[in-house]
Amino acid sequence: MKEEVVKDNDKITDALQEEELVSCVLCRVRIRPNTTAMTYRAGELRLKEGEWVVVPTVNSTEVGQIVSKPIKVKLPKRCMPPKVERLATTSEIEDYYKNLEFEKNAWAICQGHINSLGLKMKLIKVESFFDRSKIIFYYSADGRIDFRELVKALVKDLRMRVEMRQIGIRHEAKLVGGIGCCGRELCCAGFLTSFDSISIKMAKAQNLPLNPSKISGLCGRLLCCLTYEYQTYKEMAQNLPTLGKACQTPTGQGKVIRQNIFKQAVTVAMPDGSIIEYTVEELEGKKGTNKEELNEYAPPTDEEEPGKMTKQEAKALPRSKSQTKNQKHKRHGKRRSSKKQKTRQQKASTKKGKKKNSNKNRQETNNMSKKGKGQSNE
Repeated sequence: MKEEVVKDNDKITDALQEEELVSCVLCRVRIRPNTTAMTYRAGELRLKEGEWVVVPTVNSTEVGQIVSKPIKVKLPKRCMPPKVERLATTSEIEDYYKNLEFEKNAWAICQGHINSLGLKMKLIKVESFFDRSKIIFYYSADGRIDFRELVKALVKDLRMRVEMRQIGIRHEAKLVGGIGCCGRELCCAGFLTSFDSISIKMAKAQNLPLNPSKISGLCGRLLCCLTYEYQTYKEMAQNLPTLGKACQTPTGQGKVIRQNIFKQAVTVAMPDGSIIEYTVEELEGKKGTNKEELNEYAPPTDEEEPGKMTKQEAKALPRSKSQTKNQKHKRHGKRRSSKKQKTRQQKASTKKGKKKNSNKNRQETNNMSKKGKGQSNE
């Protein structure tokens, strides 16, 4: 499997090397305050940090500010980001700040209608298009909510298209942002574009404490960073003996009770109660041993304990009178039990025969009576 993965990686690198690389200037643009900056291609424009530009987005064109110094890189054509359209005018910058104030007012209006209607939903974020053709309200709720009356009230007050989008807890953390337990900005708010599936198995593979407060993020779900090193831990653990199973060591056979992935070593509990740490190099010479060789190092069982005879040796020994009597009693008991079973079977068969005979006699009497009735009628 490893050879196949290496071959696939070599093919990918060869394909990337063969592909033509194009030099371009990249810049980071933040469209709204406290949001993730997006990468754009400067094109022929000579941009500087702090300038305002017009950039394309999924919904429409927006005005944003360059937050980092543009850099020159080489990328393949298929990896090219979208291009900056032009520099923003002063009127467009003024409209940008007006839209931010409009979003704050729309938030207050929407929250007021939610309280008056008694809807069980949490308003998270409000975004309006730059041209104010549409406004989007992001909210979270436990289940489905009938917000038809809410939308009617918002359209009446705002005089524009209104869209309600329900999001999950992890997306809520991405939109709101915050500082994680590591002291840095949340990964979802900083650079993650999608959420991978995370399981408690990843925490176990990395020997992390299975305490929910230590492996959960601000959203209450498992930390996204558990996926970053999971594959590395998984690959490094393949060379180590499995935890909880028998392992052959230079001093004998023992049980693996602990793994140290970084040292590439395991801690083994021996039959005499001692605990010894071995590296993979020390155990490599014992990997190809047969089961018969392993049994030699295994702790003695009840049958193989010193001072005890095996079953074959016990049979070969001469038996005393008491042993022979006990065996005879056992045989007689078996014979008696077999006789009892035979008598029970015979009784059951006789009962079945009697029932059959009685049923036949009843049928014959019934037939005779029917015939007698027919003759008297004639």
